Amino acid sequence: KKLHTLKSTFKTGKKEIQKELDVLDKIKAHLESGNPLRALDLSKEEKLEIRDLTLLTIKPIIYVANIDEKQLTDPDDQAVKAVREVAAKEGAGVVPICAKLEMDIEELSDEEAKEYEKDIGLTELGLDKLIREGYRLLNLVTFFTANDKECRAWTVKNGATAPEAAGKVHTDMQKGFISSEIIHFADLANAQSHAKAREKGLVHLEGKEYVIQDGDLVYIRFNV
Repeated sequence: KKLHTLKSTFKTGKKEIQKELDVLDKIKAHLESGNPLRALDLSKEEKLEIRDLTLLTIKPIIYVANIDEKQLTDPDDQAVKAVREVAAKEGAGVVPICAKLEMDIEELSDEEAKEYEKDIGLTELGLDKLIREGYRLLNLVTFFTANDKECRAWTVKNGATAPEAAGKVHTDMQKGFISSEIIHFADLANAQSHAKAREKGLVHLEGKEYVIQDGDLVYIRFNV
């Protein structure tokens, strides 16, 4: 419908719509061949031209393969390979999950669950893999803030700067941003305390240009 409307407009001499027209012709041909738009290589500029159409098949997806316990520990499982081949054509992710096993683990205590996972050689739960793959697919990262009462996780686009991350917590923090004190969560966990991490030189002061890394614990300095 949009293509038809634009072509009618184009005939009246409005040549500024030619760029959008070209993109619509390109995606129409791709859709008519029976392929989803996420499998079409579109530039950032081309995607901007069609953003108002909210096309369903351009949205990223994850294939979840529900398999049995034996398949879960077999890296060469043919069924999972077949799903990966389909997903690869669309640039989609694949997460193998044994739903029955996950349900059984859910019924156990934390200690029993860890022991059971160790016995069967499971290094990560399927739900955790699914969340991580979802973040990767949507190009998101997580950073943390903490005080004496709580620790909170925040989500930002990969590539967000420290002031942009501060704005996620509160707009005043972004407006009055001065600097941020950064320590990666893994470094803090290994050091066992913020004081020890500071002694080891694992805490660093960053300015407005710093790009937030996945897992950063951020202490924001600001002035309103």
